[in-house]
Amino acid sequence: MKETETIQIVRKETATTERISGSEAVIKCLLAEGVDILYGYPGGAIMPVYDELYKYQDKIHHVLTRHEQGATHAAQGYARISGKVGVAIATSGPGATNLITGIADAQIDSTPMVCITGQVGSQLLGSDAFQETDIVGISTPVTKWNHQITKASEIPEVLAKAFYIAKSGRPGPVLIDITKDAQFEEFDFKYEKCKGIRSYKPVPETDKNSLKAAAELINKAKKPLIIWGQGIILSEAEEAFKAVIEKAGIPAAWTILGVSAIPTSHPLNVGMVGMHGNYAPNVLTNECDVLIAIGMRFDDRVTGNLESYAKQAKVIHFEIDPAEIDKNVKTDVAVLGDAKSSLKALLPLLNANSHNDWHHKFKALYEIEFEKVIKNDLHPTKESLTMGEVLKEINIHTKGEAAIVSDVGQHQMVACRYANFNTTKSNITSGGLGTMGFALPAAIGAKMAAPEREVVMIAGDGGYQMTIQELGTIFQQKVPVKIVVLNNEFLGMVRQWQQLFFDKRYASTEMVNPDFVAIAKGYHIDAKKVTKREDLKNAVKEMIDCKGPYFLEVRVEKEGNVFPMIPTGASVSDIRLE
Repeated sequence: MKETETIQIVRKETATTERISGSEAVIKCLLAEGVDILYGYPGGAIMPVYDELYKYQDKIHHVLTRHEQGATHAAQGYARISGKVGVAIATSGPGATNLITGIADAQIDSTPMVCITGQVGSQLLGSDAFQETDIVGISTPVTKWNHQITKASEIPEVLAKAFYIAKSGRPGPVLIDITKDAQFEEFDFKYEKCKGIRSYKPVPETDKNSLKAAAELINKAKKPLIIWGQGIILSEAEEAFKAVIEKAGIPAAWTILGVSAIPTSHPLNVGMVGMHGNYAPNVLTNECDVLIAIGMRFDDRVTGNLESYAKQAKVIHFEIDPAEIDKNVKTDVAVLGDAKSSLKALLPLLNANSHNDWHHKFKALYEIEFEKVIKNDLHPTKESLTMGEVLKEINIHTKGEAAIVSDVGQHQMVACRYANFNTTKSNITSGGLGTMGFALPAAIGAKMAAPEREVVMIAGDGGYQMTIQELGTIFQQKVPVKIVVLNNEFLGMVRQWQQLFFDKRYASTEMVNPDFVAIAKGYHIDAKKVTKREDLKNAVKEMIDCKGPYFLEVRVEKEGNVFPMIPTGASVSDIRLE
């Protein structure tokens, strides 16, 4: 949805009026939406809002990040673990453009976020004034909706709309740009929460005939396979999903954003699909007779070569966004609607089943993967430490209850593969955009949103340094996140590709790194470095037992690779184990 569409709010609440400035109206709107934490960085064009924020410090906690990109990723982490709308705020010009990476990340990963930017005075728009950028134009391709406010009186209606759009249906980021004169201008303020927009139907109505057709295919299937994505988590459909797979006895595999919807140990959880997913669900995607996709979008990292993807199967797609139907994979039955309500309606239509012979195939292929890959990752005989055994140790000390916030690269795939997830909303990572630098600020947001949960950040030495300045935010805010850097002195994922497909020409991927422990200690964060296997267990225990923030660097094998792997352009059946 874009600003150019005709939009009309359906009002269902009344409110009293008071005469206040536009900047105070912004704060009152945030309070009305239940915002208790926001992340940002001040500057000239947003200064009136910050001045009002100063007066409301007892009601809204503003977190000064060290970079505007950090503010967006922190807001994402907050949103992903809480299910609420994350909020980031910045000034005009470079402050606004520094938000774009996080906004793009939120858009492709369906994360609800509202970003508020200051703008030069309306009389200066289009004049190339100091720190003026057309942030509405720049952000249009990567927002669910955006809007520029030039009159204070617009603020309540537009912000109400922003929060509604960000959270409803398939969530996403919204950007609201407010000129400086609109922040100063006074008007008669009243706030009415947005309950609906006439031209915007965030949740399509589920067709009962589609549900019946889906159930008929599933009941007749001999080799059904479910692939679920983040849609299960976003719709809070975990219990309904569990009931469906248990009644129908269907093996279920996950995308990286879907993991944690059901526990890792659930007997019907057969692992991860995709480029570095598990062997069995990838290979058997091309053997199943009915493929049931729930809340996932058939990303290329999941499907591999579309020309050879599940051509033998009838495809059922449960999806809230009609634009995803038939976009990549041709669907035989499309069930539009919210996943929770759709799965609840599906459950009574399904026959109880077990599919024992089909499950044995998954178990047999798992044994092959265990012998060739998993055993070497988790129980290595080589001298150097592996990323997998670090995750294994974290599992032991967190009992699978931690929220794992991973960056992007080899460590991300290892974390998804080997972390134990017993609780939903426990895997927070950058999926579709693959944003290096995501993890550190996202971990801050996640921990602040869920202080009762253990939050462990996993990063490589490359991505960690992209937002390393957010250690300052951790220090100032006293956020007790646990930071683990798996240091192989390489941009590991790129190096792996260079080894396998570019004859080991390691062009610009070897890292010469600083003393990470010294840097952490410079921010008064307890820190330790591990280089030997015999020191790992106690170091992880010390980290988890620490009441404050903790930094742990683990030197892992320099040229270790992540397998299985589907080469780019290959079929899921061509997955490599070595």
